[in-house]
Amino acid sequence: MRVSGAGPGTRGTQQIGPYTVVTRLDAGVPVHTPVSEHRFIARSADGDRTVLLSRPLAGVDPQRFMAEAEASRYLLGSWVLPAVELAASGEQPWHARPYLPALPLPVALAVHGSPLPEPTVRALAVALAENLAVMHGQSLTHAGLCPSAVLIAADGPRLTCFGAVRAAAPDGVARQEAPGLDPGSLPPEQAAGGQPRPMGDVYALGATLAYAATGYSMPEREELPTGLRSLITRCLSRDPARRPQLVEIVDELTSGQQPDAPAGFAAPTRADALLGPGWLSARLVAAIVHQSASVLAAEVQFPVQAQAPVHASWTPGRVPSGAPESHRTH
Repeated sequence: MRVSGAGPGTRGTQQIGPYTVVTRLDAGVPVHTPVSEHRFIARSADGDRTVLLSRPLAGVDPQRFMAEAEASRYLLGSWVLPAVELAASGEQPWHARPYLPALPLPVALAVHGSPLPEPTVRALAVALAENLAVMHGQSLTHAGLCPSAVLIAADGPRLTCFGAVRAAAPDGVARQEAPGLDPGSLPPEQAAGGQPRPMGDVYALGATLAYAATGYSMPEREELPTGLRSLITRCLSRDPARRPQLVEIVDELTSGQQPDAPAGFAAPTRADALLGPGWLSARLVAAIVHQSASVLAAEVQFPVQAQAPVHASWTPGRVPSGAPESHRTH
């Protein structure tokens, strides 16, 4: 990897595999907010493919990082952004996801200038809970949910950083000081070295929603919005058995209302009814549009060299480029 230059509009070069970095995805994340991987917006040398590209932090085992990336390729659900391309054996580790204009949740709060409104947090909660339920139905745990793992796109959130807890340290090893993990979002049983299990994702969901609603993943109970206070507090119980099931979370936040009949083959989701026009503030929508325009207009100096081989599960003709339409994986 070669490094020089910084963000959109520059002509510097940072080459990772076959991609040249356009900018860092997390450039606006507050310095005290942990991010479990290095994340970039990058472009292929032919300009046809724009991706979200990730590399492990220093101190993270590269084999575990790549194993989690490989596993994420098979994730299902509307609100998850799985890896679609992985570094070839022998390369420095990296993986890529399709690019879509989106802000990490901590950046969204900074742009908004305050915690997010309660209706936005409710929509976020239902979408994330529904997608975690899909993962658990696949016998998978996310084991990495935290504020920076959630990207806010115009049509809804996307889950990233799958398996960050497992990549940071193996089971049986205390994870309190593991690189990139958010202490406030780390379930107590996982912090002590326990194997990630579904109810740990519920704890991390509660911490992420607390952050969205207050700006802190461990706020005082009185700081939480009244309508979300009981639910988030139960999610954050130190005893996994006292945390609510994901279906309870969705039912409570949607008053048990069932989703409309799906169009085509798409899975029904109650989040869709909450993620229509107005779910995000105009300021956030403008920031997402600005990111898309900046990435599209960025002039990148591509190095002259042979492209490295990649392990791909997608074809170039199907990959979004520039400022694509939103990508869902129903």
